[in-house]
Amino acid sequence: MLKFIKGNLENIDGVAIYPIISLLIFFIFFVVLFWWVFTAKKEHITEVSNIPLELDKNQKELNL
Repeated sequence: MLKFIKGNLENIDGVAIYPIISLLIFFIFFVVLFWWVFTAKKEHITEVSNIPLELDKNQKELNL
């Protein structure tokens, strides 16, 4: 099956740039995500991590 795909892709001019672009997008996304995680404020992380607990508490209050 791979030989059929490879055969078709070999006929496209400039197809070798697509894997490079995909790798760059992947790498840049995770570098930015890594940077954001280490530079995020502790208060923001705590607030966001408590959202599921607050929603659960509010939902229990509504059911009473």
